[in-house]
Amino acid sequence: MYDIIDVVKNLKTLTEDNKSFRVLKDFERVIDELNIYVFENWENGELVAGPKMNRHDITCKFMWPFKHMPDPEGGKRLFEYGCRVNYERTNILLPRKIKDHNDYRPGTKKGKIDQHPIWIVEITMPKKLMQDVFIGQANKERNRIAELMKYTDQQISPENAAADTEQAPEQGAPTVGNN
Repeated sequence: MYDIIDVVKNLKTLTEDNKSFRVLKDFERVIDELNIYVFENWENGELVAGPKMNRHDITCKFMWPFKHMPDPEGGKRLFEYGCRVNYERTNILLPRKIKDHNDYRPGTKKGKIDQHPIWIVEITMPKKLMQDVFIGQANKERNRIAELMKYTDQQISPENAAADTEQAPEQGAPTVGNN
């Protein structure tokens, strides 16, 4: 069972620790590059725990409302690339929205705590996969820049510029002079 306070504490550590945030961005880049977000409900997951860094892999846990389970085909695709994916049905403790005096905890001004069913998906991703995707992304960017540079390196000489302006008018364009 998970508590929303623990989820908030985990998110707070991400904002304080730049290394964990970078690892989480790399983790998300792999999920994006493998087109996992194409599968139903995968884009709606919320980070619950992690990233937990081990010697050879990174582990993150995400949650979904029970009625919006992520499509298992996305987990199969991750498995094909060497990730371990575990699904767990559990509950999360959330404070009740206060509508009347019965929604308060006795003796406090705080709302009662209710259990809500959720899906937890634990993804353990090899660091090698993250590195390969990062290198592939860097190579793609380098190739794109090289392609742009190819067009900017072409110098226009004065002869080429004069030849461009003296070209014959297009067919149907008005001409001035001898008719």
